[in-house]
Amino acid sequence: MKYPLNVRVNGVETSVDVEPHRSLLNVLREDIGLTGPKEGCDDSECGACMVLVDGRPVNSCSYLALQTDGREITTIEGVSEPSCPHPIQQALLEEGGVQCGFCTPGIVMSAKALLDANPSCDEDEVRLALGGNLCRCTGYQKIVRAVLRAAEQLQDRAGTTG
Repeated sequence: MKYPLNVRVNGVETSVDVEPHRSLLNVLREDIGLTGPKEGCDDSECGACMVLVDGRPVNSCSYLALQTDGREITTIEGVSEPSCPHPIQQALLEEGGVQCGFCTPGIVMSAKALLDANPSCDEDEVRLALGGNLCRCTGYQKIVRAVLRAAEQLQDRAGTTG
């Protein structure tokens, strides 16, 4: 039996009918066609499937899709336009925090949640926020540096506009 799911995904009202046991990750990828969130472990251990639900990071592989009814979901596809990357995306490139790229969408989502909540975060807060994201290629120092760099850029922007 399927149930209606009405959500706002990356700013677009979306309606799909889903079985109650389906994960948010599977619905995003298979029904909605957003393949940015990746299935790594399917057990909430790696963070490759991280998305934001009402601005908070969740592992979409273990989050039931129906739990998001009426809520706002942001995936990596909704973070920025390709021609204008979010500061965290640009900083990851500039700091060498990206290699194979499999973990990158989840890292961007975790970092974005942190930066949205606290753009003046410190290294300890960054490491804590990224604690649920595994990267097998880069190590973490370049990623942490990238998040701190993006935080500085966001603070500078806020200072010039506020």
